[in-house]
Amino acid sequence: MEPKDLTKNQGFKGFTNTDCPFLPCHPGVKREFNCLFCYCPLIAYECPGPYEVFTDANGVTRKDCSACTLPHDGYQASWAFIQKWLAKPVVWDGHPQQERYLRKARRTPEQSSGSTEAES
Repeated sequence: MEPKDLTKNQGFKGFTNTDCPFLPCHPGVKREFNCLFCYCPLIAYECPGPYEVFTDANGVTRKDCSACTLPHDGYQASWAFIQKWLAKPVVWDGHPQQERYLRKARRTPEQSSGSTEAES
């Protein structure tokens, strides 16, 4: 078996489960849908993906990541995203998403292309 950094077969980076009754579970994925991270390994860590904070029935603060497509959008991109954030994990402490990530995650298509609204 070859080490991951030497193999030419990149199949370990993702797959699409076309038999899944919930597919597509996250609308807006533009590349091949990656089901490898069906349950995101970053749920307990800081991350830039869009999430909401809620308190469950037991009073525990939790993340709702259902609006996030980062672990699912393409085999290569989602693999690289997860690996980058797991390289130096920071445990999530229950706070709402930081403003610097909110701006990036909720950017409109016009903002992403570089155009801005006229200031009044």
